Amino acid sequence: MMTSMLNRLAKRHGISLVRPGIEQAEVTVSEATKRKLLAALNIEAGETAKSFLPDFLTQHGHEADEGGRVWGFSLQLYELRSSRNWGIGDFSDLRAVVSLAASQGADFIGLNPLHAPFLADPERCSPYEPSNRRYLNPLYIAVDEVAGYRQDMADATDIDAARSSDLVDYPAVARLKLTVLRRIWDETTSQATRENQDRIDFESFLLEEGESLRRHALFEAISSFMVGEGSGAGWTSWPSDYRDVDHPTVRAFSAEHAAEIEFQCWLQWIARQQLDSVSTHARQSGLRIGLYLDLAVGEALDGSATWSEPDIYVRGASIGSPPDPWAVKGQDWRLAALQPALIAFSRRSPYRRMIEAAMRYAGAVRIDHAAAIQRLFLVPDGETPEEGAYVDYPSHEILAAIAEASTQYRCLVIGEDLGLVPAGLRQQMAEAQLLSYRILSYERDKRGFIAPGKYPSLSLACVSTHDHHTMAGWWRGDDIESRADHGMVPKEATKQERAGRIKERADLLRALTQAGIFDKNRANIMPDIHEVVVAAHRYVARSSAMLVSVRLADLTDEERPTNVPGTSDGYPNWKPKLSVACEDLLNLDLFNRIIEAMCEERPKTKSALDAARAGINGT
Repeated sequence: MMTSMLNRLAKRHGISLVRPGIEQAEVTVSEATKRKLLAALNIEAGETAKSFLPDFLTQHGHEADEGGRVWGFSLQLYELRSSRNWGIGDFSDLRAVVSLAASQGADFIGLNPLHAPFLADPERCSPYEPSNRRYLNPLYIAVDEVAGYRQDMADATDIDAARSSDLVDYPAVARLKLTVLRRIWDETTSQATRENQDRIDFESFLLEEGESLRRHALFEAISSFMVGEGSGAGWTSWPSDYRDVDHPTVRAFSAEHAAEIEFQCWLQWIARQQLDSVSTHARQSGLRIGLYLDLAVGEALDGSATWSEPDIYVRGASIGSPPDPWAVKGQDWRLAALQPALIAFSRRSPYRRMIEAAMRYAGAVRIDHAAAIQRLFLVPDGETPEEGAYVDYPSHEILAAIAEASTQYRCLVIGEDLGLVPAGLRQQMAEAQLLSYRILSYERDKRGFIAPGKYPSLSLACVSTHDHHTMAGWWRGDDIESRADHGMVPKEATKQERAGRIKERADLLRALTQAGIFDKNRANIMPDIHEVVVAAHRYVARSSAMLVSVRLADLTDEERPTNVPGTSDGYPNWKPKLSVACEDLLNLDLFNRIIEAMCEERPKTKSALDAARAGINGT
């Protein structure tokens, strides 16, 4: 065990790291003493539990272009356009993108959180404020691929209208999909078909998921009922009898609405089947990592999770962030935090159950707001974020839970360690083999952008994310203007940001030139914006980072951001679709130029690429 980890373990269990001395005031306690005292306290002081890393990332193969550095795509599943979907990207679209990615030499597809939302209130569409992180979003089901579907079950005009919109119309999508899915359910679960293989598999799923799934389905049934009665979808707005999952009124509702509860369970089963199928397709297509899923930092205060298991969540406070230059009043994310004393210590760790729910499908997971491994900023109810405070979490036990699940599912882990990172977190992550998360625009020091070779090997590097404008938008300063338009920063700070961006652009051009990506002889020639975008991707591709993620919105040159952090009603967060359909991606010049750069800088072995293409073609 490394000294820093041993010291943290000793301090956690009350062992002082120094003792009084004679010739000097304090003498450092030896590592041997710490280990022996820990053993005397029945504390295991073995090696740090480390997360899984696949062999091809840690060992260089016999071919010069193999091992250690791979790349993949990142996208928001809902943003995908296609000629067949119903107004929102779905699991069938994802399967098509997997095939495309494999043919281009990629090794993973990074996705937004796929957690269960509030089906009864589709406008609550943020994937980072889910109702329950253990279950899936049924709106991603490809309805036309569900057994029992017929074209006459849906109105083609309604589907076309949803498909052609520039923003995802969540209420329309929910009405369309849930209406047809309910028809399929009603027809395929009739008495005459209850004994078929699908029914047997469904019953096995119900048995496997047990009470947790039943409670989630019960929540959805009550939520839908309450919305119909004019109440809210979240449980904090319900009559008091319904707020307690064990109340006799709730038990009576459960008995009376058994068919609706079973339908909600069936939706989860169909979603799991389809996502399982995509995950299998990714592996068979040659994506060595496969799907890379995102985990939200918490759940909605009034959602299924906090209603189903109230005792494991903090009450009277919510997760947020303190004031910073980009949000001068701080932020209250209105997310429920798991109780520090229960998060990883209970017989069946809530944290472990949550990450396992994603790892069953994924070759990699990203932990949003990895600072939560050490601490969370909690805002008391009724107070502003300026009145919040940090609360420590048991990082050693959380990392152990992550490592155990990671090893079991052979799933690597990335920690989103941006913003206010607590001291020692990145070292802890590295010791546990969690990859750091590095964004080009953040990787600067006093001299400018850090060189590609200075990126840590244990990291994922990217040019932009869902919380940022695209690289082209950053170059234009769209992010600065967006924050100003929404009143998120004072006018004087906006002026400073504009002036700073001029310097940042010059710094980036200098970095690209020093890396040999731009020719020194054209130093006085301002490059075309797409040249900068391609060059920026080549720059991060040359980095030491094991993984590089290419955001689909950068490849399609989207002008609208996915999300403007700190806004709610002022911008249609989590709704903008891509401007290009999946079928047309290969026709885009920018798409092909960036992919070419990635393949040149991080080439896949010919044998691996041939195998991927063979898997796609079924040969």
